[in-house]
Amino acid sequence: MSDAELVLRSTRVITPEGTRAASVAVAGGTITAVLPYDAPAPEGARLEDLGDHVLLPGLVDTHVHVNDPGRTEWEGFWTATRAAAAGGITTLVDMPLNSLPPTTTVAHLRTKQRVAADKAHIDVGFWGGALPDNIKDLRPLHEAGVFGFKAFLSPSGVDEFPHLERDPLARTMAEIAAFDGLLIVHAEDPHRLASAPQRPGPKYTDFLASRPRDAEDSAIAQLIREAKALHARVHVLHLSSSDALPMIAEARAEGVRVTVETCPHYLTLTAEEVPDGASEFKCCPPIREAENQDLLWQALADGTIDCVVTDHSPSTADLKTDDFATAWGGISGLQLSLSAVWTEARRRGHGLEDVVRWMSARTADLVGLRHKGAIEAGRDADFAVLAPDETFTVDPAALQHRNHVTAYAGRTLYGVVKSTWLRGQRIVADGEFIEPKGQLLTRTD
Repeated sequence: MSDAELVLRSTRVITPEGTRAASVAVAGGTITAVLPYDAPAPEGARLEDLGDHVLLPGLVDTHVHVNDPGRTEWEGFWTATRAAAAGGITTLVDMPLNSLPPTTTVAHLRTKQRVAADKAHIDVGFWGGALPDNIKDLRPLHEAGVFGFKAFLSPSGVDEFPHLERDPLARTMAEIAAFDGLLIVHAEDPHRLASAPQRPGPKYTDFLASRPRDAEDSAIAQLIREAKALHARVHVLHLSSSDALPMIAEARAEGVRVTVETCPHYLTLTAEEVPDGASEFKCCPPIREAENQDLLWQALADGTIDCVVTDHSPSTADLKTDDFATAWGGISGLQLSLSAVWTEARRRGHGLEDVVRWMSARTADLVGLRHKGAIEAGRDADFAVLAPDETFTVDPAALQHRNHVTAYAGRTLYGVVKSTWLRGQRIVADGEFIEPKGQLLTRTD
């Protein structure tokens, strides 16, 4: 047997080859071997018998707004990473906006890294930001280790992060393609949004009409055209419009380097169930109808959509007014993402292997973290231990998020995270947290 300091044993271990009974040996924070279930633990190794609880690779969430520094009353590295750990997430990549400063220069990246260094309960990486006036900063940010660059094609909601019009988008994409970087894009067409009916007030149907599917579809078409011309790598953020799926599939068949994510709220919540005035459900693009949701699930199953990430974008409760036009747009769900997706996935006949593929393996691949995202020798010993058949009812006050506002309040979810492990160290078990042990990651790690 391989040398080991720790052995985790379970009747259900999810590996790249499938789910099986196994013993997972760990030394120096790394998985050294995945062995038969009844393999004897080496002398001196600590054995953790997990029984029938499922051992998953820790989730990798590549779309999180931590808002630290600058808007830490909304969230922060301490609370965000605790919430992530409680939900089985062991790695997150922080978005470049909603913090002050935004991550648009190397100096701003260093500020974020200093703030996060002693607060991170899990591993944390960073996206850079692409603005109309910071093309000169993109290559230095890439060399400093950001995982790629976030851009908006429509207003972002914060003045310090303006969106890219057509010509700046082309110039930005050409610059990033020159060093084979990754451009990740909030794709909504501002002109289609401007021409949509704008009726302020509490009615969710009015808000939904103000963010039509064709705004997403038009922006994604533009993105695909530019990526095809430049042979650039692009990633569509938080896809909610199922109408865009055929063009994405066609672009891939033509060799366009485009990947796509969606989010738990698009997969588990529907427009028909959103109460008027309940702006905890507001996000952009919006939660759409049930028939649209069915097509998103089909696209996950056939691979047109690559992965599932939270787009955790919290705010203080006072910004969630009952006017959908003016309320802050963002869903708070970092701690609940695994359970929310698993609850709906099992109802639709998917297994935990599928959830791991969407929320760990493919997200790790997206950002090039080859040592994350799977239980196999040589990977980081990052794990979530899940009781998949146990349920709980979401109590916002019991969540680790800084602000206890969530669209999942009162929902009964399957999948209780029993413990979370980072590089072979248990960082949370049954709601008890160990001191922060996260590391700051860069693209070259």
